[in-house]
Amino acid sequence: MALAVTEAAEARPLRVMALDQCADQYVLALRPDADLALSPRADDPDAWMRTAAEGRRRIRPTLEAAIGFRPDVVVRYWGGDPRLLARLEADGVRVVTIADVSDFEGVRADIRTVARGLGVPRRGEALIARMDATLAAAAPPVPGAKPSALYLSAGGFTAGRGTLMDAILEAAGYSNAAARPFFNAVSVERIALSPPARFVLGFFDQPRGDWRGPGRHPVVRDAARGRVAARLPAAALTCPAWFAADAVMMLRAGA
Repeated sequence: MALAVTEAAEARPLRVMALDQCADQYVLALRPDADLALSPRADDPDAWMRTAAEGRRRIRPTLEAAIGFRPDVVVRYWGGDPRLLARLEADGVRVVTIADVSDFEGVRADIRTVARGLGVPRRGEALIARMDATLAAAAPPVPGAKPSALYLSAGGFTAGRGTLMDAILEAAGYSNAAARPFFNAVSVERIALSPPARFVLGFFDQPRGDWRGPGRHPVVRDAARGRVAARLPAAALTCPAWFAADAVMMLRAGA
């Protein structure tokens, strides 16, 4: 399969189709020299590589669009319905899937998977090295007691153990105040009665996103006043990718 991709690239520019916004970020970072077909959300405000997506072809992740574009490689995180994926694989198209991961080792594995699938393993290692350098620069200077912080999205959700956000908090030197693992709703009443020592806010930079969500409730806003360690942009949180390290750096800067 790798040989087929290489031969196709020698005959003409490699054709790469991204089926969702997360896949857009990976292909733009690793194969900007390829003939890319990005998803319709490639240049949305919550896309990390939105500037690099400007002027690029964007097509819907449908079977009809794939037949017209004739990709050599398809990259996906959650995008693509079973009919499309089955047809692509039956036609010999290489489908590379980005796994949903909960730590930076998982991100490294995702980068290597996509880089190999796109025929550029060295670029993948360079991207990992850049991520690791950011993590090292953002690491707490002195190990010791970790301050507690609660991640809260505009929609009123927090992230406990078993999430990439937990790994981001840990890398920035914080102890996660979320009591339960994975993602859970946080009630306005709980925050009013027992506000956390610090908040890490996410997705609040999207004015139209969850604009009536619990995270924007006046009670929550009052409880968070003077206790916000960082406001992380949606673009840093929408995909398990190398820029999670940039979220760590933002959190350290806020601290």
